[in-house]
Amino acid sequence: MDALIIPVTMEVPCDSRGQRMWWAFLASSMVTFFGGLFIILLWRTLKYLWTVCCHCGVKTKEAQKINGGGDTQADGACKPTDEKEENVAAEVGWMTSVKDWAGVMISAQTLTGRVLVVLVFALSIGALVIYFIDSSNPIESCQNFYKDFTLQIDMAFNVFFLLYFGLRFIAANDKLWFWLEVNSVVDFFTVPPVFVSVYLNRSWLGLRFLRALRLIQFSEILQFLNILKTSNSIKLVNLCSIFISTWLTAAGFIHLVENSGDPWENFQNNQPLTYWECVYLLMVTMSTVGYGDVYAKTTLGRLFMVFFILGGLAMFASYVPEIIELIGNRKKYGGSYSAVSGRKHIVVCGHITLESVSNFLKDFLHKDRDDVNVEIVFLHNISPNLELEALFKRHFTQVEFYQGSVLNPHDLARVKIESADACLILANKYCADPDAEDASNIMRVISIKNYHPKIRIITQMLQYHNKAHLLNIPSWNWKEGDDAICLAELKLGFIAQSCLAPGLSTMLANLFSMRSFIKIEEDTWQKYYLEGVANEMYTEYLSSAFVGLSFPAVCELVFAKLKLLMIAIEYKSEKRESRAQKKEAILMNCSQCEAGMHPTPTVGFVILINPGNHVKIQEGTLGFFIASDAKEVKRAFFYCKACHDDITDPKRIKKCGCKRLEDEQPSTLSPKKKQRNGGMRNSPNSSPKLMRHDPLLIPGNEQIDNMDANVKKYDSTGMFHWCPAKDIEKVILTRSEAAMTVLSGHVVVCIFGDVKSALIGLRNLVMPLRASNFHYHELKHIVFVGSLEYLRREWETLHNFPKVSILPGTPLSRADLRAVNINLCDMCVILSANQNNIDDASLQDKECILASLNIKSMQFDDSIGVLQANSQGFTPPGMDRSSPDNSPVHGLLRQPSITTGANIPIITELVNDSNVQFLDQDDDDDPDTELYLTQPFACGTAFAVSVLDSLMSATYFNDNILTLIRTLVTGGATPELEALIAEENALRGGYSTPQTLANRDRCRVAQLALYDGPFADLGDGGCYGDLFCKALKTYNMLCFGIYRLRDAHLSTPSQCTKRYVITNPPYEFELVPTDLIFCLMQFDHNAGQSRASLSHSSHSSYSSSKKSSSVHSIPSTANRPNRTKTRDSREKQNATRMNRMGQEKKWFTDEPDNAYPRNIQIKPMSTHMANQINQYKSTSSLIPPIREVEDEC
Repeated sequence: MDALIIPVTMEVPCDSRGQRMWWAFLASSMVTFFGGLFIILLWRTLKYLWTVCCHCGVKTKEAQKINGGGDTQADGACKPTDEKEENVAAEVGWMTSVKDWAGVMISAQTLTGRVLVVLVFALSIGALVIYFIDSSNPIESCQNFYKDFTLQIDMAFNVFFLLYFGLRFIAANDKLWFWLEVNSVVDFFTVPPVFVSVYLNRSWLGLRFLRALRLIQFSEILQFLNILKTSNSIKLVNLCSIFISTWLTAAGFIHLVENSGDPWENFQNNQPLTYWECVYLLMVTMSTVGYGDVYAKTTLGRLFMVFFILGGLAMFASYVPEIIELIGNRKKYGGSYSAVSGRKHIVVCGHITLESVSNFLKDFLHKDRDDVNVEIVFLHNISPNLELEALFKRHFTQVEFYQGSVLNPHDLARVKIESADACLILANKYCADPDAEDASNIMRVISIKNYHPKIRIITQMLQYHNKAHLLNIPSWNWKEGDDAICLAELKLGFIAQSCLAPGLSTMLANLFSMRSFIKIEEDTWQKYYLEGVANEMYTEYLSSAFVGLSFPAVCELVFAKLKLLMIAIEYKSEKRESRAQKKEAILMNCSQCEAGMHPTPTVGFVILINPGNHVKIQEGTLGFFIASDAKEVKRAFFYCKACHDDITDPKRIKKCGCKRLEDEQPSTLSPKKKQRNGGMRNSPNSSPKLMRHDPLLIPGNEQIDNMDANVKKYDSTGMFHWCPAKDIEKVILTRSEAAMTVLSGHVVVCIFGDVKSALIGLRNLVMPLRASNFHYHELKHIVFVGSLEYLRREWETLHNFPKVSILPGTPLSRADLRAVNINLCDMCVILSANQNNIDDASLQDKECILASLNIKSMQFDDSIGVLQANSQGFTPPGMDRSSPDNSPVHGLLRQPSITTGANIPIITELVNDSNVQFLDQDDDDDPDTELYLTQPFACGTAFAVSVLDSLMSATYFNDNILTLIRTLVTGGATPELEALIAEENALRGGYSTPQTLANRDRCRVAQLALYDGPFADLGDGGCYGDLFCKALKTYNMLCFGIYRLRDAHLSTPSQCTKRYVITNPPYEFELVPTDLIFCLMQFDHNAGQSRASLSHSSHSSYSSSKKSSSVHSIPSTANRPNRTKTRDSREKQNATRMNRMGQEKKWFTDEPDNAYPRNIQIKPMSTHMANQINQYKSTSSLIPPIREVEDEC
């Protein structure tokens, strides 16, 4: 017969006739399976019969007992029964312990069990690989066990499988079901044939392909190893393993029958197919493609294919789409961040949208920050849309996005939060529920701090009162650089500063925002505005060439020679404190660092803004600069007197070869890193702080001894004016009462809100206007116009501030606006507490826009009254023109009152930046123009919270900048005060001690008029640099910007009274008489003693209001004999007025009548003259100034 010839070698005693022995291999498996099955069934049958017999015997004995069997017999019968039960119990106990041991060995609950399970799976895959190798050989062949390496390995594997099978059999509760399990059947048809192979010196592939069924356990193995944790991943691996194992197993059967042939055909119809061709055949069969190039010829093969198509097609049709769906639904951004050596990374989370991310990246990655070697990792639980995804791709070298939540520790581990330099949390500024948004961000902080307590977190908060909850987090630590940027606090603080110095909000917002320089050739106001917009705030260490010089001298040298503006320094004091106390600390005082003030010998740092001549620059002093980019600021670090003294071009000032002083001497620098934007932040161990100085050592504080320390006029920190809590009913004005009250030079706050509106925190608006570095008579009266129900909810935080009134009504009512004399106010603020959930963004600011347009369209009678004017212009000490040594005092212009609402100074809060186009009807701003390029923002008449987004990146690169901004804007709010407010939600009054009164001695921002006074000679065509140096040398005032009329560059007179901001003009910049100069001015100790001290006007944004936006007095040392008669006559004129006002409701008086001496206040001169000076040159019509009597601090 032409049977298949089995390969024979001379070394192997094999059947030379080529007789097949496949039946021996198959018989070993069948005998094992059916023999074991028979034994199990036989054991169960015998056990069942034994149980039945024992049960019958027990019943017989019980029947005998009942029938009256003797007690003796019963006792005798019980003894052997008890003995049998004890033996059975002992036997059960032994078997149970063995069974438990075997169960532990094969379970994955212990380390041994896990190792064993994984090892069995790995060896099963190894046996399958050996099958793949042997499948290239004939189905049956002669092999020598001692020389066949693969057979030896396969034998070792199967011995291990046999032992593991025994453990499984012992641990099985139901032996029958265990015998019929898939894994058991696999062992039956794979293990015994190996032993037969050794005995017969033959090899038969047979059913060894069944080892592929072990792949079904792949997902279980991965779960034991904690690799698979999510349901989707487990399901995906399950589907794939079942599909592949079924595919490979079926291919193995086809390979066996096709290469062997049908037994009843004497194996003559076989065909040579490789195993992988069978795999291909099964795939095209399952997919119903069926190319026909490979097909089954044997009857067994075709019969198998018939049944396989039924199951395989169903499996293919159901499993494959589900696998594809699971793979497609896998998170595209679900990987893990791989840290780059030598490169830091930060994690940004919270409100991740196209707008928030684009604004953040635009500022964070700005080219002016020098080299930003920081990678930004965004983490958000929602995948980005197409636009946001495109934005990430444009910045792929520095930006990565991962999908997840910071509330999940696994996701925090994915973004390597433990090695991140900081974590930044963005807030949704436009949410309907600010408290809920703050709660979400606080939970994010808790989760991040719980995972890694040392991580630095910078988070945005919407509401001021929610900042207190951050203090409850144990690991929240100001010392480590944790910061909370409260948008409501800063927004209202910026607006409040605009009430005191119009345009300041725009200037400060531009300083901490990164803007590229836009060059305009035409001589327009945009040209000068954009030149200033390119300036930002930076920090850099000062060169040792400045050591020993006073701050004004260095400031003048840096401005004139290096073309830089230095506004503050980090001064080394004699006491080290924490970063938290630095947050309290920005001293805006110029004269608080006298020698001997700090007896503590340790070393610390304090930030001083515009200090005086007594402060000398030390080695390693850090300076705060305003410049256009970080490279320019390096000039202050590289400056060398020997090499650069004769250089006129500041661009040539670069690092020289001179041996620097710090190289010659031991370094006295603190353990800090460079603080440039784009550089490193401070070390937390050497943070600036608030130094408590002895106020008696400060010049000009002699009056402190004479003050009544038993009267509470300030809060407990001494930073704000304070009065006892007042009931809201006492400050409510009716429309008629408001019309009868003399309201002038005040601040009108138009607020939209109702009972359901979210609180915006009006305390943050009032606090800067009640800062203690103003004297009591300098405080502007604040009148709120709005819903009484809403203001009642806010009143709890306002009842300790003096000079506050409420007119219930609506800002859209012209009658209410006329009642509060809005045409005589210094500033009108328009706010809205209504969170409008409107799809159309243009309608979000509809109330504020309507109120603004309503006011601008109002008309006023010219006979309403004459503006109060000050007969004394801004005259610093020694410059009194009324003295014999100086020229006569300037004449007062008769100022026409405002006749149109368009000239009323207004600042409007906007939610949507694009709505700024509706505020000014006479501008030509494009709707797509960025906010900072629009005219209302440049003029300081519009403010949007979006400008505060830049503070996130600015704070990360230099947290001192945030401290500077907060101190300038909030009027002196400190963490100490915030902790007090968190406890009591109100300011606490304090006695006037030298320590608290010393806190009044801090700088403030002011505006200096040039049309008259000591700088009048520079106002007409003078040079800004000369003004800068004169103001700094003579009066220690640091100038840093100009508030100029919009049409001042035109040669023809213009009726427009709008002004715009020019930040840090160059030295040679030409001045005009109508300019107002932004400056840092010292606290005037003598202004509170005499109301007749000389004061200057500082003007409103439109500069057409009748009051100065901020009144700043400088003590006068000159005698004024020629004014004695004038004062006497004025006091007599006011006596009648004082009596009349004493009978009326005291809207301006918040203290008892006998609390302070009553003095005469001279109201400032109207700023309308500054705007209209080119129209009204005549000084012939003079009017006596109108004065009001108010309480003196």
